[in-house]
Amino acid sequence: MSVRQDMPKQDPAVRRSNFDEVALGFTAEQAVAEAKRCLKCKKPLCREGCPVEIDIPAFLACVASGDFAGALGNIQEKNSLPAICGRVCPQENQCEFRCILGKKGSPIAIGALERFVADWGRKNKVKAKARTAGEKQQEKTKVAVIGSGPAGLTAAADLALMGYQVTLFESLHAAGGVLRYGIPEFRLPKSIVDYEVGNLSNLGVEIKTNYLVGKTITVQELFDQGYQGIFISTGAGLPRFLQIPGENLNGVFSANEFLTRVNLMKAYLFPKYDTPIKIGKRVAVVGAGNVAMDSARTALRLGAEESMIIYRRSRTEMPARLEEIENAEAEGVALHLLTNPVRILGNEQGNVRSIVCEKMELGAADASGRRRPLPVAGSEFEIPLDTVVIAIGQGPNPILLRNTDHLELDERGYIKTDPETLMTSIPGVFAGGDIVTGAATVIAAMGAGKKAARSIKKYLENPDR
Repeated sequence: MSVRQDMPKQDPAVRRSNFDEVALGFTAEQAVAEAKRCLKCKKPLCREGCPVEIDIPAFLACVASGDFAGALGNIQEKNSLPAICGRVCPQENQCEFRCILGKKGSPIAIGALERFVADWGRKNKVKAKARTAGEKQQEKTKVAVIGSGPAGLTAAADLALMGYQVTLFESLHAAGGVLRYGIPEFRLPKSIVDYEVGNLSNLGVEIKTNYLVGKTITVQELFDQGYQGIFISTGAGLPRFLQIPGENLNGVFSANEFLTRVNLMKAYLFPKYDTPIKIGKRVAVVGAGNVAMDSARTALRLGAEESMIIYRRSRTEMPARLEEIENAEAEGVALHLLTNPVRILGNEQGNVRSIVCEKMELGAADASGRRRPLPVAGSEFEIPLDTVVIAIGQGPNPILLRNTDHLELDERGYIKTDPETLMTSIPGVFAGGDIVTGAATVIAAMGAGKKAARSIKKYLENPDR
C-alpha cells in the first residue's frame, strides 16, 4: 500500500520560540505523489464528508496530473476560503475520515493538498473566480451579512457569485472574525486571512468595518436602508468561566481575551509593536479543546518557561484535534489530566500565585454516554502559577440579540432557526454558524454560510414573500 506523504514542520525546539507557521506545506513533488494515491472510487465517500461540497476526486485528479490551476478552479467552485480550510479544517473527522484508504492504512492527505493548491494559486497570483455577466442580473438587490467569520465570509462570497449586492458588516477594524483574532499566527498566518478576504473584495463585496450591528446600526435600520435579505453570523464570542474563587485576580484571562490581545494587538510581533502580555514564567490553561492548545502554545512563544493544560477528563476525551495535541506536547506543553481546578490563589497585590486542583476519577456514564469525572477525596494539591487562561467554551455574542426585536432564541440563548432554511423568526433574516449551533468548527460554519446563501436566494426570488 502506498505511503502517505508527511507534512514538513518546523523543529519543535525552534518553533516554540517563534510565531512562524509550524506546518511548512507540501512541495509540488509531494503533492503529486500524494494525489496519485487516490483509488478513484466509483462512489467517493470523501466528497460526502465535505460540508462545503468540494468535488474532492476531481481536484485530486488535477493535482495528480500536475494541473494545479485546474485543481484550484475545481475547489473554488464550492469553497471561497481554500487556504484557510487547508490549515484549520478537521479533515480527519470529515473527508479524510470517509476515505477508503483509511480503512486499512492512511487516508489521502486531502487537507494538505487543498492547502498546497491554494498556496500555489496565491504565489502564482491566480485570480479567484469572478462573476459572469449572466450572474449579475440580481446586482441591484442588496443583502447584508453581519459578522465576517467563516460563516459570514462564505455566505458573502456565494451571494456575490449569485449576483447580489452584498455588504459585509464587521464590528472590529479588520474582517476575518475568529479566523483573525481567535487562531494564532503559527497556525493561520494573518497574510492568509488578508488574501482570502481580498478575494472577497474582488467579487464586489463591500466590507464595512467598525460596525457593531445592534449598536452602530440595527437590523431594522438595515431593512430601512434597502437590504432585502440579512444573514447573521456573529459567532459565539462570550467567554465562559469556571465560577470558582479567585477568577477576578490579576493574571486570569479568558482564552478569548488572551488570544485577541495577541492577534489583534499584534503582541506576537513584540517588541516591534508595543503590546506585550505579561504572563510570567508559569502558565496554566484550563480546558482541552483547540482553543486551549492554541493558548498553551502561544504562552510558550510569549516567553513562558512552563505551559500546561489542566483538564478534568482523560486523554481520549480531549476535544482538540490529535495533531494539535501532538504539536503541543512536542513543544513542551505538559498535560495534567483527570485534574479539576477548585480555586485560584493570589498574593497581597492581587496577582495570581497558584491554582488549587483536585484529582478526578471516572465514574459511571452520564446521560451523554461519557463516564462522569468524580473528585477523589483528599486529593487537593497546589500548582504555583503566574497566569491562568480559562478555555472552557464560549456563549452567544449578546449585543445584537439584545437589540433586535422579535428575534427568537432557543433555550441556550442562541438564535433559533428553521433547520432546513436557517430562517429566523424574522422574515428575511437568516442565521448560521456558532451563533446558532454554539462553538463548532470553521468548516461547519462555512457549511452553514453556504446553506444560508442558497436559502436567501430562494427567499428573494419568491414573489409571494
